[in-house]
Amino acid sequence: MTSMKKIATAIMAIGLTAISVSAQTLNVTVGSVTYQFPASQTGDMTYTDGTTLTIMGKAFTISDITEAYIDATEVTDNLVSVAYSGTSATVTVAGNVAQYVTPTISGAHVTIAQSNTAAVDDDEITYQLSGTTTDGSLTMSGSYKCTVSLAGVTLTNPSGAAINITNSKRIQLSAKKNTTNTITDGSGSQKACIYSKGQLQLQGNGTLNVVGNYKHAIKSASYITIKNLTLNITSAVGDGINCEEYIQMKSGTVTISGTGDDGIQCDLGGTTSTGETTDHEDEDSGNIYIEGGTLNVTCTATAAKGVKSEGDIIVSDGAITVTTTGNGEWDSDDSETKAACGLSCDSDMTISGGTLNLTATGSGGKGMKCDGTLTISDDPTITVVTSGGLYYNNGTTENTNYTGDTDNVDSNYYSSPKGIKAGVKDESGNTTTYSGAIVISGGTISVTTSGHNAEGIESKNTLNITGGHITVNAYDDAINSAQDLTITDGYVYARATNNDGIDANGNCYIQGGVVYAIGTTSPEVAIDTNSEDQKQLYFQGGTLVAIGGLESGASISQTCYSSSSWSKSTWYALYNGSNLALAFQTPSSGGTTLVVSTSGTTTLKSGVTVSGGTTYFGGVGNIGGTISGGSSVTLSEYSGNNQGGGNQPGGDQGGGNQPGGNQGGGNQPGGGGPGQ
Repeated sequence: MTSMKKIATAIMAIGLTAISVSAQTLNVTVGSVTYQFPASQTGDMTYTDGTTLTIMGKAFTISDITEAYIDATEVTDNLVSVAYSGTSATVTVAGNVAQYVTPTISGAHVTIAQSNTAAVDDDEITYQLSGTTTDGSLTMSGSYKCTVSLAGVTLTNPSGAAINITNSKRIQLSAKKNTTNTITDGSGSQKACIYSKGQLQLQGNGTLNVVGNYKHAIKSASYITIKNLTLNITSAVGDGINCEEYIQMKSGTVTISGTGDDGIQCDLGGTTSTGETTDHEDEDSGNIYIEGGTLNVTCTATAAKGVKSEGDIIVSDGAITVTTTGNGEWDSDDSETKAACGLSCDSDMTISGGTLNLTATGSGGKGMKCDGTLTISDDPTITVVTSGGLYYNNGTTENTNYTGDTDNVDSNYYSSPKGIKAGVKDESGNTTTYSGAIVISGGTISVTTSGHNAEGIESKNTLNITGGHITVNAYDDAINSAQDLTITDGYVYARATNNDGIDANGNCYIQGGVVYAIGTTSPEVAIDTNSEDQKQLYFQGGTLVAIGGLESGASISQTCYSSSSWSKSTWYALYNGSNLALAFQTPSSGGTTLVVSTSGTTTLKSGVTVSGGTTYFGGVGNIGGTISGGSSVTLSEYSGNNQGGGNQPGGDQGGGNQPGGNQGGGNQPGGGGPGQ
């Protein structure tokens, strides 16, 4: 141990030279911790009872001092450096924060207690981590916010959390520019590899790699924000990112894979949501905000969600790619099946910008789902592809590719794959209620589903389209609503290979826009409504092409025309007077009746060649192009009363798989009201 005489000599030296050589620094080392006091800041240093030395408010017991020396080290105020090396670690503390920082080191496991309750010299304390250890950690406690700066650190704790911060204040976790940092945990009782009890701001221009071998990769008991950082979560037993209150991604690149549960999950911190607040002040909403950056999530676990919120999901910008491959599962707590989903929330979902690519290949998988209202506006680009089958499980028997009829199956026993789903239909006792809705006023939306019972876009309440470019190719109904469905503008393509193109279980109102709907063969139709409950299709305007015909009993305000035959895989040109309203290519299969309408004089040509113009509907529609060749098609006025369809009880013109009317139009005899 350095003698008292040597310590006294060092102190005297710095005292004599402080005025003339302000760059000199007094270093006081206690074990593996060195405190650095710049000569320009030390002021008076005092002894107490000949055993205690106090420098800048930091009291040292003389017998604990390993070494004291003077050098010309430049000290950065408010900085605490933690350097890992194999099985050991050293800590260096700037003198201006020495009195507030108490490090304890055991091998390479560093514990720091921070005692300040306000800023020090108008700034917060920064803890900078560097070096490598396979058996180390950082544990921190305190009552004031701080920054943890990752400066090229590889930190592995085989027996607990790698970084565990119990401060109930905001923690800024920052990866320094041009550094790669890898954080890994092991077995234990920790909540995550990186855990913060307080708010966690993930940022920096460096790279952070995280491996969660026990539970979550990253967790905050408060909110999480992400900015600039390149974050790679390569595996986690639980969620990739888990937090409470809200998550806000502003920029950066986040890649999450290898999770045993959800990619990102945000829950309420309390029991009651505050909703979104101004500047998110004191917000506890369970919301997820994606405002920019690149987010890539791959989930392979059963029934896992790529991005899951207990509140809302709000996407205003950014590039989001989510792939789920897990099948569904039986939830014994709720006694129902659950399935994987790309974006899922318990409340509303709002998408006003960004590019979203959502893929689900597992049984029952969905692209996006919300229990509240889904609003798509402005100019996002959304692509959804699902290819999994229908998932069935009654608690004892599982079928990951169920292909049977679900009409008489308890809805709790199966999860159908769907592209986009919103709202909840609740049948409790004798009462049926509907919540949520789908509202689309902009954006480019492409949905493709191929699994059994897979619908493209489904609302469990109303569905309202006032704009946007929508292209749906589905196995089951392409676009479906449990209540009224209204289209007033936009470009809508809805093709179902095994059901109706557009299906409203309430009334269906088509008042404008360009609508190209394709249903399969009778009894299904291009546009269907719930006529057995006296609901009706109201066609009131716009440009319409319907292969498979319209629901029987449709109310037609703008004249429609039909052709009893149409050629498959052929280009047609639909004219409004002399103007091209829509050039369209027919599918390779579909219903027998072709119905068309425009707002003026309607004529139709078949076998045309189209060049130039603007393409729509994945290449099967064109507006503004140059038309050459072709031959005129003979059209008959369409009354709206000569086409049945649907899977529900029929009427005077039955058209379902259930009893019909005086003219059976389905697979069973007819019966009392209009068929569907």
